Amino acid sequence: MPTHSVHRSTRVATASLAALLAMPPAMAARSGDGSAASARDNFPAESRPAGAAPAESTVPGEYSEIFTELLQLKKAVEAQTNALAERSRELEAELESLREEADRLADLEARLGTALDAQGIVAASRLRDAVSTSSIPQASQTQVPQDWSNRVSSIEDRLKKFGPFIVSGDFRLREEPFLGGPADHSLDRTRTRYRLRFNIDTNLDQDFSGGFSLASGDINDPTSTNQNVDGFYARKPFFIDKAFINFTPHQFSRLTLIGGKFGYPWYNTELTWDKDLNPEGLAQTLVFQPDTPLLKRIAFVGFELPFAHVARTAATNKSTVQSLTYGGQVQTQWQLASWLKFGVYSGFYNFHHADPIALALAKASANNAATAMAGVLPLGTGDTVQNSIVTTTATNIVTIGGAAYPTGTTTVTNAQFASKFALLDSIARVDVTTPSEKWPITFIGNFVQNTGACSNLPNIVAPPANTSSIQFKQSVNFACNARQRHGYWAEAQFGRAQKKGDWQFDYARIFIEREAVLSNFDYSELRQGSNVTEHRASVSYQADGNVQLSFIGLIGRPLNFGSTKPPEPWLERLQFDVLYSF
Repeated sequence: MPTHSVHRSTRVATASLAALLAMPPAMAARSGDGSAASARDNFPAESRPAGAAPAESTVPGEYSEIFTELLQLKKAVEAQTNALAERSRELEAELESLREEADRLADLEARLGTALDAQGIVAASRLRDAVSTSSIPQASQTQVPQDWSNRVSSIEDRLKKFGPFIVSGDFRLREEPFLGGPADHSLDRTRTRYRLRFNIDTNLDQDFSGGFSLASGDINDPTSTNQNVDGFYARKPFFIDKAFINFTPHQFSRLTLIGGKFGYPWYNTELTWDKDLNPEGLAQTLVFQPDTPLLKRIAFVGFELPFAHVARTAATNKSTVQSLTYGGQVQTQWQLASWLKFGVYSGFYNFHHADPIALALAKASANNAATAMAGVLPLGTGDTVQNSIVTTTATNIVTIGGAAYPTGTTTVTNAQFASKFALLDSIARVDVTTPSEKWPITFIGNFVQNTGACSNLPNIVAPPANTSSIQFKQSVNFACNARQRHGYWAEAQFGRAQKKGDWQFDYARIFIEREAVLSNFDYSELRQGSNVTEHRASVSYQADGNVQLSFIGLIGRPLNFGSTKPPEPWLERLQFDVLYSF
C-alpha cells in the first residue's frame, strides 16, 4: 500500500472511531445503517481501566460487528505504522552504506587517476550527488529519486561482478586525411587508425590500491596508442601502458605515494606532455583542503621519472649514467563565486641528462641500406622533432691504390641536444557553471619557458679523429637560438560530453618556439613538435552513454623566424572519430 494511502486511511479511521465513541445513544440509535454508531455511554469511564478497549461482550448487538471491524482496522494501521518505522530504519542503514560506497568510489577516482571509464565516473558522480543530498524522508515520503535505483544498481553490479576490480576501456576508430602542407605534397595522404585500451584497477586494502592498462600502438612511440590499418593484415601489438601501485596511509590520507608506470599526478596541457604518454618512476602528492571561503584546495606534487640508462665509454669509467625527469607542481583551486572556479598550477620539469633522447631519435631517423630504422632504442620516427640536435656519424671507407672510397655504410655514433630542458610551466584554468548543466564553460591558459635553451652547447663532444677505415662527420639539423624558448596554449571549451545527447565544442590556439619544450614528448598530433603555430577545433556529440562521435580539425605550419623564404602553406589534418567506452 502506498505510504500516503496508509496515512490517509489512518487519519480517516481514527476520526471515525473518535466520532463514533463520542456520539450520544440517541444519535446512535438514529443512525439507520449503524456504520458510525458507538456504545460509549454504556461504558462509563470508571468501569474500565484508562485506555483499555471495551469488552466485546458488552457492546450492544447492533454495533458489535462495526466496533469489532474498527478495532481490527486500528490494529492493522498500528502494524503498518510500525512497519514503516522499521523500513525507515532500514533505509537509514542503506543510505549510510551507499554514502560509504560513494566515498570509496570517489577516493578510488582520486587515487587511481583513470580508475573508472567515462560512464563509470559519471555514474559515481551522480551517486555521490544523490547520496549527499538525500536524507531519510518522513513516513509519508518514503520515495527515492526516480533514477537513483538504476544508478546504484549499475555501480553495485560492476562491483559485485568483478569483486574488488574495476574494469574499463575504450575503442576508437579514426579516419584521418591530410591536405596541404609542403609544396611537393609529401604529407598528403588519408589513413585509417584505431586505438584499443583496457584497464583494471583495484583497492588492495584501506592503504594500497593499484592497477594496470594495456594499449595498442607502436612500442617505440610513447606519445601515441594509435595503430595504423596497414601491415598486410598482420597481428597488431598490445602492450603494457600502465602498471602502478598507490599507497595512501589511512592515518594520514592527505599523502599519496605512487610507483610504477602511471597517469600524470600533476595537471598539464599537451603543450608540454602528450595525453597518451604515461611516465615511469615515483611520485608523491600532498593535499590540503582549507576551510576558507575562497581557497578550497592546495596540493604539492613531486616526481622522479627515469627514462634511460647509458654506460660511459671511458677506459677508466664504464659506470652507468641514469637520465631522469624530476620536478614538482604547486596546485591551488579557488571558489570565487558559486558559479565560478579558478585553478592555478605552477610546475617545473627538469630533464636531467637528456642527450640519450637525441641519440635515440637520431638512430631512428638514420635510414640507409645497412641501418634502416636501427638503433639501441629507436624513439618514434623523428619526423616531428624540431629541437636543435648535433649529430656525429661514422662512414666506413676502403683504400685502394692510395685512394679512399666510402663503402656507403654510415652509422650514428653520437647525438646531443644543443639545449638543456628545464621547463617552467604555468597554467590557469577557469570553470564557469551556467544555468544549464549541459553547457559549462572552461578557459585554459598555459605558458612554458625553457630556462636551459642552448645551454648544452659547451658540452657537445667533438667528433673522433678520422682513421684509414672510418671518417667522422658532425652536423646540426637546426641552429640553436636561445631566444626561441617560449610556448603558449590558449583553449576555450563549451558544453560537455557525458550524457546521451550532449554536445561539446572546443578551440585551442598553440604556438611553440623551437627550444621551448622537448618536442618528442608534447602533443603528437601537431604539424611538428616545436617551431610550430597551430589551430585546433573540435566538436563532440554523445550519441549514447557509451558512444561518442567527434570531429577534430588541426591546421598548422612551421614558424618562419629568420627565414627569407615564404611560410609553408597550412597543413590541414582532419580526424573523424567513433569512440566506444566500456
